[in-house]
This record gives sequence, structure tokens and C-alpha cells, in this order.
Amino acid sequence: MTDSSSTTEMPFVQHLLELRDRLLKIVASIAVILLVLMPFANDLFHLLAGPLLAELPEGTQMIAIDVGSPFLTPFKLTLVLSIFLSMPMILYHLWAFVAPGLYKNEKSMVLPLLVSSTTLFYLGMVFAYYVVFPLIFGFMVSMTPEGVEMSTDISRYLDFVLKLLFAFGIAFQVPIATILLVRVGIVTPESLAEKRPYIIVGAFIVGMLMTPPDMISQTLLAVPIWLLFELGLFISRSMAAKREVDSEEDEPNLALSRDELEKEIAKIENKKD
Repeated sequence: MTDSSSTTEMPFVQHLLELRDRLLKIVASIAVILLVLMPFANDLFHLLAGPLLAELPEGTQMIAIDVGSPFLTPFKLTLVLSIFLSMPMILYHLWAFVAPGLYKNEKSMVLPLLVSSTTLFYLGMVFAYYVVFPLIFGFMVSMTPEGVEMSTDISRYLDFVLKLLFAFGIAFQVPIATILLVRVGIVTPESLAEKRPYIIVGAFIVGMLMTPPDMISQTLLAVPIWLLFELGLFISRSMAAKREVDSEEDEPNLALSRDELEKEIAKIENKKD
């Protein structure tokens, strides 16, 4: 009785041990990148603050309200950046952990999705840094009332930009989500196209919820969501059309095999006669 219970529990224990090892490897990779980046923490924060500093009037600068902000804020940025840079390693270990339990067709689909989703996440952050930040900060500086000096706290600035970076990284996953919904069969490209007006409205609602309360950042998030949805819809239609062509090409082969089978049956019947 003890042997039977140990044999049933052993695979579960092995899964836990494998999960522990992979989590340790993930934490180790983040720690290594963090140690490498720590000497450049202040330089990295200066780089992140570049879009705001470029828009501030000459002679003004950012401030640190809390005593520990000059150290904790660059450290927080470096830690978050280490996690972002470790994302390929994190996804690889998650993939390696779940891959043995997937079917062959699922493996062929999951790996490209992981690579493309990671790439789109990084592209979303790049878009936010180079396109969205200059427009937002330029607008905010221009709207500062006369006689008011805009001195932004570094910790609040970091929270603001990290929220935007994460929001745009997630928003750029829309094509992946669209393709998955069509590929799994939950929706069709035609039904998604019919729901386009609702999706556009939903994109602006998401932009309102995931960005600061200003029309520029909300619009700059909503419009890419809509365009990326159109991209995912186009790719889904192309994939559906390719599957239809492949199925049509297979039909003559099936018909030919039936003809051959009927001929073989006729030959057998003739021999019996």
C-alpha cells in the first residue's frame, strides 16, 4: 500500500521539484542582470527621464521629495528593467515546463506565439518611449500655467512612465489575442469584422482606464489598439483562407483514393466470380 501511494505521488513531486528549479533559474537570471545594471542605475534613470528633461524649460530640473528617493528610485527602475530584460528567459522556462504536456500541434503553435508576443511587448514599450512620451510631456509643459514651475518628483515620474510602458506593452498583444481567438474557433474573422465599432469603442475605454487622465495618452493608446486589431484580423483571414485552400487541395486526393479503392473491390469481386 505504501508503494502504490509513493508511485502516484512521485510524478507530482517531480513536477514540483522541476518547477522549483526553473523558478530558481528565473530568479538567478534576474539577479545577474540586476547586478550588471546596478552600477549604471543613475544613467538608466537619466535616460528614462530624457523625454521629460528635453521638454522642461531651461534652468528647471526634476526633484526628489523623499530622503531615500535618490537611491530607491533608480534601484526600482533597474529591478523592473531586469525583469523586462529577463522576459525571454522567463518565457523559455515556462515553455520548457509545460511543453511535455502539450500535443505536437500545440507545441508548433505555442512557441511562435511566445516569441511574437515578447517582440510585440518590447515594441510597445519602444513606441511609448519614442512616440508617446515626447507628445505627452510636450503637451503638459505647454499647458503649465504662467508663474508655475514644473518640478516633477523622480519617484512619481517613474511610477507614471512604468505604468505607460506596461500599458503599451500589453496593448501591443492585441494581434496575438485576435489570432488565438480565431485559431481556437471561439470567433471567426467575419464576426470580428462585424463587431469593429464595438472594438473601437472598447479600445478608447481601455485607453481611458490604462493611461493617465489626458486625451493625448488615451488616444495614442486607443489608436494603436485599433490598428493592431486590424492587423490581427488581416492575419486571421489569411490563415483561414490558407486552410480552405489546403482542404480543397486535399479533396482530389481523397476522391482518387476512393476510385482506386472501388477498382480494387471490383477486381476482388471479379476474381471471386
